[in-house]
Amino acid sequence: MTMRQRICMSLVLVLLCTMALAKKKEVKQDLWPDGTPIPAWFSDTCRVDVSKLGKRYVVTDYGVKNYSDQVQTEKLQAVIDLAASQGGGVIVIPRGHVISGSLFFKPGTHLLIEENGELRGSDRIRDFRLVKTRMEGQTLNYFAALVNADGCDGFTITGPGTINGNGQAYWEEFWIRRQFNKNCTNLEAMRPRNVYISNSKNVTVQDARIINSPFWTNHLYKCENVRYLGCYIFAPTNNVTPVDPKRGAPSSDAIDLDVCKNVLISGCYMSVCDDAVVLKGGKGTWADKDPDNGPCENIIVQDCEYGKVHGCMTLGSESLHDKNVILRRCKVHEANRVIWLKMRPDTPQHYEYVKVSELTGDCASFLVVRPWTQFFKPEKRDDMPLSQCNNIIIRDIKMDCRNFFDVGKSEKYRLVDFTFENIDVTDQKKAFDASLIENCVVKNVNIK
Repeated sequence: MTMRQRICMSLVLVLLCTMALAKKKEVKQDLWPDGTPIPAWFSDTCRVDVSKLGKRYVVTDYGVKNYSDQVQTEKLQAVIDLAASQGGGVIVIPRGHVISGSLFFKPGTHLLIEENGELRGSDRIRDFRLVKTRMEGQTLNYFAALVNADGCDGFTITGPGTINGNGQAYWEEFWIRRQFNKNCTNLEAMRPRNVYISNSKNVTVQDARIINSPFWTNHLYKCENVRYLGCYIFAPTNNVTPVDPKRGAPSSDAIDLDVCKNVLISGCYMSVCDDAVVLKGGKGTWADKDPDNGPCENIIVQDCEYGKVHGCMTLGSESLHDKNVILRRCKVHEANRVIWLKMRPDTPQHYEYVKVSELTGDCASFLVVRPWTQFFKPEKRDDMPLSQCNNIIIRDIKMDCRNFFDVGKSEKYRLVDFTFENIDVTDQKKAFDASLIENCVVKNVNIK
């Protein structure tokens, strides 16, 4: 072998080794905060192919009128029931708007809202059925949502059209009630949600506009393998009532995850007059003994953009055990809080293995850990577990904050094993105090 051949062979070997190392680095396993591998399912942001979900049932082919201000709940439900009786299919809302009360999707049925199409909620609560459902960490009789799906594995909602909760009348009534009675609770002002999906697996909500909900915008209960992809979720944050122009759409949470496992929220825009992504699972002194309650685990929120929200990622106020939660690669603008750990003195809570990373933008408070006492009811319990937040990682943050570290200690909870690493923030309050947390690791933190 000549010298030239040897040099060429060496260059080829170097190139092959470099490619192998690059490939190895490329396929490096993504890990949960507790160190276990994240399944490949979480890397799949491909849209569901609606054409493969069965026959299309365009509602206007079955007597439903678009561009009509009549409430057409019965006719719309009849289309859903027909599709279910024929083996399932896709309920299609075409261009125009249709107004409805509570709709109940059946196994095998799906919802497609075409471009410039709108499923609009009735502004009268009488058009929403009173059912056994889940609200605010408890199972009770309350009003069904506009779109309901229970036990519907594989259920899919697809845009690019709009689910419009038409919440103006409900918001006004709420603030009038609150003006009359400052202790008026959320449930006392009777309001439906936009979407409620329960006891379902392999759920996808993609490329839809979900707006103006009278109450929570999306609520999922006891669901697994849920994906929200490329959705626009909005409710106004002010000017909804003459009682006080500063008031927005009350309790219009973007996505409430209630006893859910394996959830991916990717590429969504969220701006609502309450928290954005909220983990729930039960509340009260004995909440951990109620079989209707439970944990949220394996939650990823990534590549999203936030407008005004009360909290980008909120654990609580009705949470028991939240584990392996990731908020990453998001842009934040005018959020009140980024990561909010609500600690209820009347509820045993455990928040662990939470990672917040690669966030940019601005906010009022970045990390908030404080007691949450709104409408709480403490009871005597001799074996009441001490609540705890542990293994919370905040890394690679570049933001402008009024208060980066809004944390308070309490005899009701323990804070341990927090990590702050590669932090570059402006902070008007300058209240960062690692001594408030047991075993707090601080690396390359620049607060100015």
